[in-house]
Amino acid sequence: MGLTSNKVLVLAVLSAVLLFVGTVWWWPRLARRNWRAVIGRIGLLLVTQVAIFASIGLFANQAFGFYASWADLFGQESGQGVVVFHGGRGGSDGGPLQVVDTQPVSVSGGTRPQIGGQIQKVDIVGRTTHIATPAFVYLPPEYFQSRYRTRTFPAVTILTGYPGTAAALIKGLHYPQTAHDLSKNGQMQPMILVMMRPTVAPPRDTECVDIPGGPQTETFFAKDLPDAVSAHYRVGKKPGSWGIVGDSTGGYCALKLAMHHPESYAAAAGLSPYYKAPIDPTTGDLFHGNKEMRNSADLRWFMQHK
Repeated sequence: MGLTSNKVLVLAVLSAVLLFVGTVWWWPRLARRNWRAVIGRIGLLLVTQVAIFASIGLFANQAFGFYASWADLFGQESGQGVVVFHGGRGGSDGGPLQVVDTQPVSVSGGTRPQIGGQIQKVDIVGRTTHIATPAFVYLPPEYFQSRYRTRTFPAVTILTGYPGTAAALIKGLHYPQTAHDLSKNGQMQPMILVMMRPTVAPPRDTECVDIPGGPQTETFFAKDLPDAVSAHYRVGKKPGSWGIVGDSTGGYCALKLAMHHPESYAAAAGLSPYYKAPIDPTTGDLFHGNKEMRNSADLRWFMQHK
């Protein structure tokens, strides 16, 4: 059973409830002052609290999408990341972007793409960085309507925090549903959303940095991702066609990418971002002693000196 499955959450909640009831039931019998009773009380309290906190943690993870799997939670995920050699090809037909699944948007009439749009699950391989990562792409209803068949659309890259799960952008933050409703009400123009997490080389937190001798994450997001999406979908070619937004780590990445690569991203927004790449056990050595790279990853320094 997966970390985000309802079965795991229900099992954890039931365990917590049963342990709580068991504690109340057995407490009078454990009220004695011998060592066995003391150990019994400690054991029941400890196990019950662990079950309660596990239930709360699982519920919060489902709601906010912090971790996508058990391997992700324990820092053992390595299924996606840097492709050692991919020949520059993204799939059997040679494209850098492959659609692997589709799903409707949770809006009224959403089963019809012409009314609700469509969410496509895709695999993307960077032609220059050879980074492979999954993503979700939201296509607005207009994308499927015949009168717009020659129209191009602006695109926005949306990034989660670290480690994050892209599905939370759909189920938790409702980006496609919000985009659909705002567009329908004339509050924004129809646009393509590319939803993903910045963790493209799990379990490492690359902070969207081109790591010397490691994943070239900044180049992937600045060049490979827009190129792959534009090659597959009808994305506008004019300057200003791309924007980027993210929260936490994704917010830092969004601001940095727009500042470093205005030719790729004309606008950016960071939700609860920070402004300097941290160095901790999840990131490892990002700069390998390169002071210029370290300074460039500090957005306040970059604004003052560039």
